[in-house]
Amino acid sequence: MVSEYRIDGETGAWEVVVGLEVHAQITSKAKLFSGAATAFGAEPNSQVSLVDAAMPGMLPVPNAECVRQAVRTGMAVGAAINKWSRFDRKNYFYADLPQGYQISQLYHPIVGEGAIDVVPDEKAPDTVKRIGIERIHIEQDAGKLMHDQHPTMSYVDLNRSGVALMEIVSRPDMRSPAEVGAYLRKLRSILRYVGSCDGNMEEGSMRADVNVSVRKVGDELGTRTETKNVNSVRFVMAVVEGEARRQVELIEGGGKVVQETRLYDPDRNETRSMRSKEDAHDYRYFPDPDLLPLVLDDAFLAECRASLPELPDAKRARYIGELGLSAYNADVLTAEVDTARWFEALLAETATQSGKSEAEVAKQTANWLTSELFGALNRLGKTLDTSPVKPAETAELLALVGKGTISGSAAKLVFEKMLETGDSAAAIVEREGLTQTSDTGTIDTAVAAILAANADKVAEFKAGKEALFGFFVGQTMKAMQGKGNPGLVNAALKKALE
Repeated sequence: MVSEYRIDGETGAWEVVVGLEVHAQITSKAKLFSGAATAFGAEPNSQVSLVDAAMPGMLPVPNAECVRQAVRTGMAVGAAINKWSRFDRKNYFYADLPQGYQISQLYHPIVGEGAIDVVPDEKAPDTVKRIGIERIHIEQDAGKLMHDQHPTMSYVDLNRSGVALMEIVSRPDMRSPAEVGAYLRKLRSILRYVGSCDGNMEEGSMRADVNVSVRKVGDELGTRTETKNVNSVRFVMAVVEGEARRQVELIEGGGKVVQETRLYDPDRNETRSMRSKEDAHDYRYFPDPDLLPLVLDDAFLAECRASLPELPDAKRARYIGELGLSAYNADVLTAEVDTARWFEALLAETATQSGKSEAEVAKQTANWLTSELFGALNRLGKTLDTSPVKPAETAELLALVGKGTISGSAAKLVFEKMLETGDSAAAIVEREGLTQTSDTGTIDTAVAAILAANADKVAEFKAGKEALFGFFVGQTMKAMQGKGNPGLVNAALKKALE
């Protein structure tokens, strides 16, 4: 079990304790305190306002959309929303921070305590772990130093300076790399459902500071280290594993864990020391004199709550309870909001084209999406976003199967050709001559011929070797070039053999 994850050292079992500070870039066309653009991949220093560059006399003005998205995120994780919050200045000096301070919210964050439920072990889907969220606050990002442009100099790109971030701080509730991975994936999923962050870790719009400590089971919390700016779920899990083992070996070797900031090197899969860990007093926090407190009224909060979509846990429960899907399919289909949207569009189209209710076609639709569609797209190196076949065209294919026009095996062939050519299912079925035979007279004739040609096996079947029934089905389908309606073939064989 994941909850029993332990690190075996020379002096016995050690427990790892993990908390995460996730920095999520808020979805907004403008920065937190200026109107500068936030598009990814722009030329260096092409998206910098006078406010971002800290020109004298420039005053920050809060972006209302960024505030709204932070509140909606807090609501999505069941957190307390603070109607009164305040911005503070976090003072430090670095080349990519033109102001000499970062505007953040230390003492009075906009979002208070909440929680996220995760399933750390896929083999135990009913084992749910609750990870507490301590706070969510809004802050501005710093710029970026580029060290690979010149052999002796570093350049500063201020495009990210002033970009709005939510810092989502968890409680130190995670006890294994698996729990950490499950938490990050679930948090990213919620952010994408809400639309408050795109969650693209490879683009830097979501990254994690990983706080790790170790202790003997039942002891007080140990000294933690913080590994900064880790930008993939896999790397975060590797940091937890590697840093925990490093600390155990250090302690058991007579050393002492130092509270410090570390960096992760993915090429060598190791962390290394960056600087001693600062405390809050080192940053000389004080209220920002240029910004009034944020005061939220009931009407604004009501609008934020009403704008929330159906979230993944609620959607999963509905898929299982109302549509009758398996827990596995419900998990797969709700893990990412794009997948859920594609499935629901396909489900609606399939129901319309087949003349049945969504509940009647849900299992067929879900099975097709999770097995055939995902498998075919993986082979082609495509995703749902780039799929040449859209929900309406896929629904046409499933409707042909539902009406008995083509068999399930023929549908797989048709779908591959749809992906390759972009042609409709009906056109491919007509061109390839794949229409399924449902004429009972034709099927009875084929069955009679197969049984006559295999009289010895018929005798064995009647003597009790019932496994031969599959042989008769296969031979009949082969004789009919795969076009026989499987249900009618089975019925005809049962009748003939009786």
